[in-house]
Amino acid sequence: MSAGGPDLFVVCKNCGSEVSPYITECPYCGNRLRKRAPKLDRDGRVAERRWRRAPAPSLPRLRRGEIPGIRPEARPYATIALVVLGVLGALLYRTGLFSVQQSAVFGARPWPHHLWRLVTAPLTYDNAGYAFAALLAIMLYGWLLERRHGPVAPLALFLAGGVGGTAAAAASSSQPYALGGNGAALAMLVAWALPDLMALRAGEEIEGDLLGTAVIAVAVALMPLADVHASWIADGAGVLAGLLLGIPISRLAPE
Repeated sequence: MSAGGPDLFVVCKNCGSEVSPYITECPYCGNRLRKRAPKLDRDGRVAERRWRRAPAPSLPRLRRGEIPGIRPEARPYATIALVVLGVLGALLYRTGLFSVQQSAVFGARPWPHHLWRLVTAPLTYDNAGYAFAALLAIMLYGWLLERRHGPVAPLALFLAGGVGGTAAAAASSSQPYALGGNGAALAMLVAWALPDLMALRAGEEIEGDLLGTAVIAVAVALMPLADVHASWIADGAGVLAGLLLGIPISRLAPE
């Protein structure tokens, strides 16, 4: 066999005879050598089958403001909605369209018949400073959670810390304590800080600003001193909700 030339013969696997490489059956024993005769190229060599490459995946067209290779961040619509509703609740209260007695939940009254107040109470503020501190925390940490895990995270924490804190405060007292979103704000703050706290305990480096987070947490937690309608019980319910939901939320696949 010459270098670069075609094979002079092939060996039949059945009888061991040397036969031509261009036949399909062995002439000595009739063993099937190949399904069909091979194709030859211009040089007389057996042409190998060429496999077509799979088409390269095509990328969609870039949208406005999108950088090639980098996915643009989605807007935190759930967090924006919560903040806007809180601002509207504060403005409507200041206009006198409704009072604390109409929006808050009273433990002495049959509040289970006014379940809608469990939602309106965390969205209503009768104090500008209270509204600023709570809504700032909701906006900041709700946006961070939504950017990382999607809109389900801030909504679930608002329901657990805000609505749950309102129900806990109303069930434990006859005063309209549960007013404002201090419970929801603390739930989002704790849920966001929990992974960094666990990483810091394990000796790992973190990128989050835990010092600034602690300052905001203290400011929100002390709101019952500035507003009699803010509840210490809602504070505790918000922290508990952040601890209970923080680990499952941190294990969600990043958006």
